[in-house]
Amino acid sequence: MGDEGKGRVVHEILEQIHKEDPKSLGAVMKVNGGANAGHTAAGLKLNLLPSGVGSSAVESLIVGSGVVADPRKFLWEAIPLEYRGLSVLERLKIDEKCQLSDISHRLLDLAWENYRVKQLGQKSRGSTGRGISPAYCDETGQWQIFYQIFLDDRSEFKKAFKQRIDRAMDIIQHVCKITHDDWYEFFEILTAAEKQANQDSVRQNLFPSEEFEFKPFATDEPFSLNFEYAEEVYWQAGTKLRDNIVDIRPLVLRKFSEKKSVVVEFGQAFWLDKRHGFTPNVTASHTFSSEVFQSACIPLREMSQIGCCKAYDTKVGTHHFITKIDPSKSKLAHKLAKLEFGTSTGRQRMVGWFDAVEKGNALRFGGFEYLVINKLDALSSTNEEFNEIKICIGYENPEGQEVSTVPRCEKKHKELKPIYEKLPVWTEDIGDCKKFEQLPSNAQNYVSRMFQAVCFNAYGENWFKHKLPKLLFIGVGPDPKQIIQDIPSFLPKEKNP
Repeated sequence: MGDEGKGRVVHEILEQIHKEDPKSLGAVMKVNGGANAGHTAAGLKLNLLPSGVGSSAVESLIVGSGVVADPRKFLWEAIPLEYRGLSVLERLKIDEKCQLSDISHRLLDLAWENYRVKQLGQKSRGSTGRGISPAYCDETGQWQIFYQIFLDDRSEFKKAFKQRIDRAMDIIQHVCKITHDDWYEFFEILTAAEKQANQDSVRQNLFPSEEFEFKPFATDEPFSLNFEYAEEVYWQAGTKLRDNIVDIRPLVLRKFSEKKSVVVEFGQAFWLDKRHGFTPNVTASHTFSSEVFQSACIPLREMSQIGCCKAYDTKVGTHHFITKIDPSKSKLAHKLAKLEFGTSTGRQRMVGWFDAVEKGNALRFGGFEYLVINKLDALSSTNEEFNEIKICIGYENPEGQEVSTVPRCEKKHKELKPIYEKLPVWTEDIGDCKKFEQLPSNAQNYVSRMFQAVCFNAYGENWFKHKLPKLLFIGVGPDPKQIIQDIPSFLPKEKNP
């Protein structure tokens, strides 16, 4: 899924590269998604900018053509970081074919959610209202507006933007059949969300509170926008980024020719891929592997892939969650729930036991050479609140058979039950552990069983004969360097794990 601590992994990898060669940090590149991808890295909460922004040694912060981005969000994130002393705009490189996301997409996002619930009678999917899916719909419908338009004459932008706004208003009124009351409520929802997300910037007087008001976009006439205002807002925001809009292709290739590292990060993760994830609860972009080369538009080449997970599972939205734990019935789940809120939305995440079937299938088809396990420390029963933890090592289908494959059909997925292996807990605080041998024996055993179960579900009973991923590090706390790296082999003495 997403929410696996990818942001901190990027930061730790950058630290390692910098330690080996301080001049080799060429770039960090965001390849997909938009402002719906929440990352926390080095104490920074980010949605749109690459997580590597916190490392001053990174030469370029690249946003690929596979990203859909609201120019205002770039500024809303960059200016507070500049205030904190980080160089952002000087390093930011936005591909000229990155796609413009704007107010029309945000309204469409809420309108389609409203349509699902009120017209089709479906359950809410918990849309973020960030406009990501409608922006990608413009790509597949060939209605894109690229960032290169901000390098052109304003009349070209005005024409394309007007057509986009008119098209969105027709869809919202005539297809989604939004009521007048719901229409005006959309602006309240967007205002509340952005004011909450940017409250620190307002307190620091970096932006006036009015910057995050969406009501000025509305008019007295339902399903109509104040076009002059909207056009002015987006043209001004986009042109402030003119110096940042480039063709990233030669830039990335030059980094390679100079033998510099390019660290690539995804928004969301394997099981949220729009084609291969848990449909319909997916994002609107591709979330792994080949999208690197599509978004950068560079030739295929060798790269190292790092798969990231937590020591337990979380999901947000309306996903079917096989290993979900009810916080009201579990002290551990209650404890974990206090830690788990979305960076982008502040929504409460659901928590569950570690699902080695999902992770194993992601490993098999994602092809990761390295794995990272985050938040092992969260499972410490320091006050002896709980006395056992579980790993989902397989599924049971309706016929009573054990399966180790995640079905691609959502209906079949919902018919499965988890098969658990229970393990003993540890009561020690592990936040200060620097070496694997310093972990309590029960924590060592838990990590070993996680790794073995993932590999078993990836490759079958002879998993130990395959080329296995290396466990790069284990996160034992939220702070940088709270990691363990000297991790031994977990090959079993017996053949079957």
